[in-house]
Amino acid sequence: MRIVFLGLPLAALLLIRDGHQVVLAGVRPTLSNGTRRLRKLGTPVIADPQNDWDAFRARARTAGAQLLVSWFFTRRIPMGLVEDCPLGGIGVHPSLLPRHRGPDPFFAAIDAGDAETGVTVHRIAADYDTGAIVAQRSIRIDPRWNAWQLARQLDRPSLALLRETVQRAARGDDLRGQPQDEHKATLAPSPAEDDRELRWSWPAERLERRIRALAPVPGAIAFVGDTCMTVLRARPTDDVPRALEPGEAAILDTTVVVRAGNRGLVLEQVEIDGKTYEGAELATLVARASKK
Repeated sequence: MRIVFLGLPLAALLLIRDGHQVVLAGVRPTLSNGTRRLRKLGTPVIADPQNDWDAFRARARTAGAQLLVSWFFTRRIPMGLVEDCPLGGIGVHPSLLPRHRGPDPFFAAIDAGDAETGVTVHRIAADYDTGAIVAQRSIRIDPRWNAWQLARQLDRPSLALLRETVQRAARGDDLRGQPQDEHKATLAPSPAEDDRELRWSWPAERLERRIRALAPVPGAIAFVGDTCMTVLRARPTDDVPRALEPGEAAILDTTVVVRAGNRGLVLEQVEIDGKTYEGAELATLVARASKK
């Protein structure tokens, strides 16, 4: 199979290992070991292909690309490039489409409290993440995972499903896929700045999900006095003084508990000015900040 590839080099290297020929690769501008390895294998590599899509298309046509494959290419792909390939184009999205279309399905899945998510191989269409579904694989979401951990858990199934699908294409299988159900579609935009600030009127369980969904970056924000902290890890608790109002904190031994809408929320790890605090050190910090 002659492939024109867009995205992170790891997937292209695996497709070459599977016996396919990557006749042209478009990658991010940062030089990486993967990019160097592709070039050593003789694959023509273009950094930032979106700077001149016409030239990139011309090279893909000259190379006789049969299929366009995208893996974590974060820029819009011209449909002309897709249509230049006799078999069209496929990409992988880290959610169970049509749920969580958009750039941050990791945040969306955790914040929504989803019990499972997964990866979807889909046809590349003019609108992001709307193409027909070719294949899917699901995983259970561990309620302890943050967004970064969820993303890492999806890497392997994403690559495995992509490789299986390209092998099917090489065998001549029908990869037209099934249209997405628009009634089930949800969006997963990148969280706005306002989404980062914790709202203490919310239930503790919702706050805990928001914290995990934003961790480790950009992180959820909370204020104690005039001190702004990024909350990286927390857990709900029923052990909270009844006299506290939502957003007020108490120190119980060496534990920092903040009153939420229904219960308490234990702050287990925070970051301030690039330094991480937890345990007794965090309790001391919050106690001092509360007196300011």
